[in-house]
Amino acid sequence: MRSNLNRPGFSVLEPEGYLCAANAQSFQQKLTQSVSCESYGTIIVDMTKVEFLDSAGLMSILSGYRLARNLGKRFSICSLTPGVKMIFELTQLDRALDIFESFSEFESALVAT
Repeated sequence: MRSNLNRPGFSVLEPEGYLCAANAQSFQQKLTQSVSCESYGTIIVDMTKVEFLDSAGLMSILSGYRLARNLGKRFSICSLTPGVKMIFELTQLDRALDIFESFSEFESALVAT
């Protein structure tokens, strides 16, 4: 997983491959570090390179979301692959989380707010 900082106040996390029981704890630790960092008010998880997501991976994302919400930070997800998007739809998390079709759509939404 790569972690990029595109601009001050933002943390962009880019998990790759399978986000599953084998690596969900590691991802959750990195996500928790980003969310907990006072320098970041906005966290975006770019899922472009995520091929598969299981319940452990989903729980790591939800954990990051809950922490961000409790700390008053913005937490968004973008660029879901079709299979991963289906998981969010089946669990109805697409209704609860701030999800964008692409990173550029996320950036446009920031400009509009």
